[in-house]
Amino acid sequence: MSRLANALKVHVALKVRDLEASVRFYKRLFAIEPVKLKPAYAKFDVQHPNINLTLNQDTPGAGGTISHLGIQVPSTEDVLSIRNQWRESGIETRDEMQTDCCYALQDKAWVRDPDGNEWEVFVVLQDTNEADISCCSGAPTLVKISQ
Repeated sequence: MSRLANALKVHVALKVRDLEASVRFYKRLFAIEPVKLKPAYAKFDVQHPNINLTLNQDTPGAGGTISHLGIQVPSTEDVLSIRNQWRESGIETRDEMQTDCCYALQDKAWVRDPDGNEWEVFVVLQDTNEADISCCSGAPTLVKISQ
């Protein structure tokens, strides 16, 4: 069985030009209120479909509006298990443990696909008031693992 079986939901982080307009749109789209609304940041915990959607106010670049994608899991053990699965298959990874990012203390591991799209596997350990959302832009340097 894949170690991804413990995944809670998919995480999608979008870069948005106008946070207020985007929040209004996603409130109507999913018929819910954001669970976090901070300066330059909003989070929607969508149940149907099961998505952790975050909006990061930023100017989308040539790469489009996707900031990064992720897989939310229930524990640090699951983060490490999936990270090890990725490493065993030869994928480059980078850890960020006990990082205060996007208004939450998290443990996470990052990978980058061949087109530069970044994925994280992460657990939220606790909510915080940390305002740094630059951490949500993915992993600049990955560790090469070769088999």
